[in-house]
Amino acid sequence: MWKKIAAAVIVLCLGVVAYAAIQPDTFEVVRSETIQAPADKLQALLLDFHAWEKWSPWERLDPQLKRTYSGAASGVGAIYEWKGNDDVGSGRMTITAADPGNSVSIKIEFQEPFATTNLTLFSLEPSGSATKVSWKMTGEVMGLAGKLMGLFMNMDAMIGKDFESGLDNLKVLAEKN
Repeated sequence: MWKKIAAAVIVLCLGVVAYAAIQPDTFEVVRSETIQAPADKLQALLLDFHAWEKWSPWERLDPQLKRTYSGAASGVGAIYEWKGNDDVGSGRMTITAADPGNSVSIKIEFQEPFATTNLTLFSLEPSGSATKVSWKMTGEVMGLAGKLMGLFMNMDAMIGKDFESGLDNLKVLAEKN
């Protein structure tokens, strides 16, 4: 009897590992919001890491968050480093590209709670007096262990809510000024 149970558990575990192994090597999370503001105004808020304190969903999670700004004052080459509690961890963002009125690209290097590098792209699509802002993050899944975790922790569900909150905050900020 115990041998049959052990064999069933082993087969189940191997099945889960095999299923995880065939999962994608990358992830993508995307959220969008239409904001009643011109693209250049929104891009200015995205290009200035100092402005992120007013809208980023993670800024409010740790009142003692330590921030360091270096590189360019804003735009390509601007660097923002943070160190906070367990809710925000620590890491570094660098603006790597900006297409005026169209997009902002950012490299994000997380250090804690785990080390990984992801890419973020903010796309701006003007439409009359409004702009559709899309916030996309892409990254690599960290090996088989990351794929196994992905079976139980969905990146889109985890980060997507933060993106929605951040875009809502950005909307309020941009539309009130």
